[in-house]
Amino acid sequence: MPGLIANVAAIIIGSLAGLFIRNGLSVRFKTMVTNAIGLSCLFIGASTAFRGLLSGNAHPILFIISMVAGGLLGEFIDIDARLNGLGLFIERKAGTEGFAKGFVAASLLYCVGSMAIIGSLEAGLMGNYDTLFAKSVLDGVTAVILAASYGFGVIFSSVSVFIYQGLIVLLASSLQEYMTDDAVRELSIVGGILIFAIGLDMLGIKKVKVANFLPALVVPVIFYAVMG
Repeated sequence: MPGLIANVAAIIIGSLAGLFIRNGLSVRFKTMVTNAIGLSCLFIGASTAFRGLLSGNAHPILFIISMVAGGLLGEFIDIDARLNGLGLFIERKAGTEGFAKGFVAASLLYCVGSMAIIGSLEAGLMGNYDTLFAKSVLDGVTAVILAASYGFGVIFSSVSVFIYQGLIVLLASSLQEYMTDDAVRELSIVGGILIFAIGLDMLGIKKVKVANFLPALVVPVIFYAVMG
């Protein structure tokens, strides 16, 4: 899995570089870095969602159904509490303040985008790692900025990426028939909305339990699988 290994390595290396920079940043500059990431998430999320919605082929209300149904399921399971609980557990063991926030924010940002899914499918089905290599560069640069702002927890998001994308690579042959162009387009719209929500949280505009909306990413795939 060269692409997956490169992605994980880029996050680790970028995080280490960010931690080195973090030591020389004042609170004022750390806040500026966080705001820069938040604004970038708003732009990337909005542009991704609108690109899918304005493509001319988008289902008019599927993304709403996906967000509501996925959100209700995620809230029932309370994925956000479980993910934060894991981060806080490691934070207590490691004695590193702020670990959970960096771990959760980075894990979500790296996993909700369509590049993570499409790149992993390409790697598993065709041995094509181009998308994952491109994602590695983006994630590595983002890791520098995130770690400079949030600290040590960001480096452990590489574990989330390894498990999440690794499973998709291994299950790629089983998922291939369900990942149609329509399903991927609708998935990208939902992913864009979730990235936008991450930006809202980072900027302190609105606290959104983004992790509880993760099941929404599966709803478009199920919809088109059933509709055939």
